[in-house]
Amino acid sequence: MDADELTAILREVRDRVRARHPEASASPLPDLMPLLHARDAAEAKVAAIGTVNPRRGGPVNWFAQQIKKAVARALDWHVREQVEFNRNVMACVQAGLEALEETRRALASMDKTWSELRGEVRELKDIHSHWVDWRQEWDHKLVLNETKLLHSVAELNAAFQHRAGQLESSFRDRVREQHAEFDIALERSSLDIQKRLWADMERVRSEYDRLIHTELRLIRQRATAPATPSLPASVSSSSSSIPGELAFDYARFAERFRGSEEYVQAGQRFYLPFFAGRRDVLDVGCGRGEFLELMREAGVPARGIDLSQESVDLCRRKGLATETADLFAYLTDLPEASLDGIFSAQVVEHLPPERLPEMIRLAASRLDRGGVLAIETPNPECLAIFASHFYLDPTHTRPVPHPLLSFYMEEFGMGLIEVHKRSPAVESMPALASLPEDFRAAFFGGLDYAIVGKKL
Repeated sequence: MDADELTAILREVRDRVRARHPEASASPLPDLMPLLHARDAAEAKVAAIGTVNPRRGGPVNWFAQQIKKAVARALDWHVREQVEFNRNVMACVQAGLEALEETRRALASMDKTWSELRGEVRELKDIHSHWVDWRQEWDHKLVLNETKLLHSVAELNAAFQHRAGQLESSFRDRVREQHAEFDIALERSSLDIQKRLWADMERVRSEYDRLIHTELRLIRQRATAPATPSLPASVSSSSSSIPGELAFDYARFAERFRGSEEYVQAGQRFYLPFFAGRRDVLDVGCGRGEFLELMREAGVPARGIDLSQESVDLCRRKGLATETADLFAYLTDLPEASLDGIFSAQVVEHLPPERLPEMIRLAASRLDRGGVLAIETPNPECLAIFASHFYLDPTHTRPVPHPLLSFYMEEFGMGLIEVHKRSPAVESMPALASLPEDFRAAFFGGLDYAIVGKKL
């Protein structure tokens, strides 16, 4: 029941009291029945909160009733406070009715007493005047009380409407926030699960590929039983500096300590701009063919040589143009100025120092004017390579400083020489980050360096 209905009922009660009991008549006895009826109707509405309105029978009605009941049960927690509030308001109205009933009884008793005494004091004008004054004062107080009651009811109704609006707005905001949080959490969980799943699959695949690769290599080794193990392409079979036969699989050694093909290929992408648009490129010491695959991807004609027959067979299975050859013999047999690009990674450190100038001379003589020579080798200026990298490979002879290599290249007709530090040591040895930056750059810079020159 809203404030307008309650105000109309109270106004009707007041009009009836004033009509039945004018100022000259006996004291009024208010009729509280309309107010009681209004209270009963309000209590019925309070009791009906949460119930479902009846409809005609049938499956549609049954389904609608079930939905309404489910919604009513779901919102029970939301309307519970409102029901409690409504019940408290009705309790307050009930208390007011009881007080009015007591007042009515008191008025009835007073009216009876006054009726008995009115015949005796009719002639006394002073008493009658006093009675009129008292009646006027009483009516005034009654009007004031009615006004206060109406104000109280109006304030309660306004507070109820305001509270209901706040609860509705708060509920909508909370539902909206929960939906947004749920969507974000669901998306984050889905991405995390996908990332973990892909990471696990990649790890399993890597382990499986490594196992198959190792087993196939062992099977081939046992089947062929070579008299001497494979050596890097840069080491000539006639070199006297090789410390005897190596009793291990060098290809497996390179896989573990140099890195996977994907890792090596990612680092060699640095050289793509230097060889873009070339027509005939030679990879000296092609190994597993990472650089040749990059050249094929870039559309550059390229071929490779290597002393390891196993490496050459691996490259050929990938569709790469390779052959087994000693670099000195192969370069000697090539016509002069027949190439416009030569690449050699991790080779010169395997050569005897006295043969390094010969390699640079042969390479420079086989390049056409403007041809590119790119060499990658461990950087001796980085002290970290001596602690954990260079001496891991027993076929290394000694590191080659870049000023010496630059001198050899200039000596045999190469110019526009650039030196680039590669593979920062701090990435593989995080403890170096604690050193001063200038000291770290001078003595612990790149683990490797690339030297690039062009034929003049």
